[in-house]
Amino acid sequence: MEESPQNLPSSLEDSPPAERFTVYTAIDLRGGQVVRLQQGDPGRQTTFSSDPAAVARRWLQAGARWLHVVNLDGAFDQGDAENQRALAAILEQAARYGTRVQFGGGLRSLPALHKAFEAGVERAVLGTAAVEQPDLLALALETFGPGRIALGLDARGGMVSVRGWGQTTTVQAGVLARRAAALGLRWAVHTDVARDGMGAGLNVEASLDIARGSGLQVIASGGAGSLEDIQRARRAGLAGVIVGRALYEGAIPLEAVEW
Repeated sequence: MEESPQNLPSSLEDSPPAERFTVYTAIDLRGGQVVRLQQGDPGRQTTFSSDPAAVARRWLQAGARWLHVVNLDGAFDQGDAENQRALAAILEQAARYGTRVQFGGGLRSLPALHKAFEAGVERAVLGTAAVEQPDLLALALETFGPGRIALGLDARGGMVSVRGWGQTTTVQAGVLARRAAALGLRWAVHTDVARDGMGAGLNVEASLDIARGSGLQVIASGGAGSLEDIQRARRAGLAGVIVGRALYEGAIPLEAVEW
């Protein structure tokens, strides 16, 4: 008999979670391959590996405590069967190392969330759905608990972008964060789209403004290019940072990262 969403294990505590700053390693999937895009543009793609499980294993062996996996094909409303197989392989590695996976991209229904959690995802990120289906965000929080849902705040000039960053809305990131916090949300991933994949530095100030204005635990993303970027986010009191291209290209040495 299939387990109902209400009975899914909630392995994250319900107490305030910002006890430890966390570095999340990014694994972006497109067509089953590990890629990075510049500023979210699918035409500016760098492919790093055709073996997502091996990539995950590399980060896990280095000490990563969380992986941040994104289904880009799902975000772009494209077929994602290959990415689902890649996710399964990544989750297998994570289970082997006792590591958690945060997952987003194309999660726009309660069944999709249920499927992700049943597969082994620890925390799901809702971006487009949080804007287009606010009732879904509220239902997801009620069904799965605030420890397992994060708000994806992908922003250009402070305005939220949706549909794989292909559409910029008139919704301010800070306003959406406060609305979500009022529903009981605790986690948010803030990405400055203009900086993503560019290695030009995190927009720590914008992430911190969102954290202060909403009370959310904010994970900064987009543009981390050095150890100093990570340290700035840590000193600012943010909950964590997502690092992608800088790790893949060696700009941030794995042995120097404090996970």
